[in-house]
Amino acid sequence: MDIGCYCISLSRFLFGEEPRRILGIVDTDPVMGIDRLTSGVLEFHRGTSTFTCSTQLAPYQRVNVFGTEGRVEIEIPFNAPPDRPCKLWHQRGQSITEISIEVCDQYTLQCDLFAKAVIDDGPVPTQLEDAVANMLAVEAVFLIARHGTWIDPADTRTPETEE
Repeated sequence: MDIGCYCISLSRFLFGEEPRRILGIVDTDPVMGIDRLTSGVLEFHRGTSTFTCSTQLAPYQRVNVFGTEGRVEIEIPFNAPPDRPCKLWHQRGQSITEISIEVCDQYTLQCDLFAKAVIDDGPVPTQLEDAVANMLAVEAVFLIARHGTWIDPADTRTPETEE
């Protein structure tokens, strides 16, 4: 429920809708009782998002967005380092453009925008309804991981497929 919420939020943002179906696998740390490795599949009307995230494995983050004419890859999308720029690659056909993203503190930017909304009595950058919808999707990943069922490929074999 830590960094995985960003994977789900980004997926919902990119597709501009809520997922129709969700699958999830969660490995929980037996000592700390927190999710240490989570994978999910979110099915939308126009496509599918998959993610794997962990708070206890090698520090590595990438977002890859694949389209019919190209792709975008984002380096360290969710908690950018404070001491160096991150990169984004945009590929269309055989052409790849590398874009450097300036050093910033994403959490400070979030707090500054929220404070401005409060001071100016204006809209907050992310509406409460979005946070609730994101949490519903996060909860669905954990629910299906706890209560979902898997099908053993051996259970699907028939005499015709065993040959």
